[in-house]
Amino acid sequence: MFRHVSRVAVAVAGAATFAAAGVLPATAAGHYDHRPPASHHQIHSAVVLGPIQYDSPGRDDRSNRSLNAEWVTLRNTSRWPVTIKGWTLSDKSGHAYRFGNVRLNGNSQVRVHTGIGRDTRTDVYQDRRVYVWDNDGDTATLRNDHRRIVDSKSWGRHGHWGHHF
Repeated sequence: MFRHVSRVAVAVAGAATFAAAGVLPATAAGHYDHRPPASHHQIHSAVVLGPIQYDSPGRDDRSNRSLNAEWVTLRNTSRWPVTIKGWTLSDKSGHAYRFGNVRLNGNSQVRVHTGIGRDTRTDVYQDRRVYVWDNDGDTATLRNDHRRIVDSKSWGRHGHWGHHF
């Protein structure tokens, strides 16, 4: 009986070694994940930055209408709801908007406007009287409630994006 048990144990151990060794040659042969490596400061999240309109259409007259035509979209790419209470959206100058009790349903989005308005499920307002996003070049950074970077997008002189994305 002990002889049979030890043969089974050797067979199981050998199979585990063989399976582990089968994974290593694929990595050594150059088969790797083609996605760019994530920044050590950025975490994987279903909530990402979507389209951004950093240059309000028309004349920049600082009217509430013009300010609210400057916006950033957050998208929940999963099927599950995500609460983003305490998350922040900031620019590279240090302007930051902290989200209140906002819940993004699965596969939904919310647009963050610069000006003053009444928050809804699809639109929230920073209640600012000045523009936030620099037309010549800026970075929108989304952080979770632990201050970890969730996503960021840049445009302009040092960015790589076009006018509106």
